[in-house]
Amino acid sequence: MKFILAASLAAAFALIGASAHAQAPASSSAQPAQPCAIGNVTGVGGSAQSVHDYLASPERDRYRFLNENQIQCQVSDEGRASGCTGITSLRHERVSVYDDSDPITTTVIAHVELDHGTYPAMIVVPKQDLKCEQSN
Repeated sequence: MKFILAASLAAAFALIGASAHAQAPASSSAQPAQPCAIGNVTGVGGSAQSVHDYLASPERDRYRFLNENQIQCQVSDEGRASGCTGITSLRHERVSVYDDSDPITTTVIAHVELDHGTYPAMIVVPKQDLKCEQSN
């Protein structure tokens, strides 16, 4: 008897969850999210781990975190930065959006200032710091 009751409850919850999931896209289809190809970033950017750690830190500690974890990248002979660690501050930086699948951050290609020059690099930025350019 308990098994039948538990199975019935599980089926009911599954049906409710499926119904809610099916309704979610319908409600968001009124304003479909357009993919963003080019944007501007004012905020921070860097390695995924550093950006997540920065966002998780208390507001009062973020300036110190930024100074203690400055971005460092390996630069290839072709002039491309890769293997970046750390974080940097970006101000009105025009970027190309690479991957927008993470709910908190977006992977972009941006010019980052390193000790020995400015190079294009693949970094992540918080979604709240990215403003998409409107296509005309």
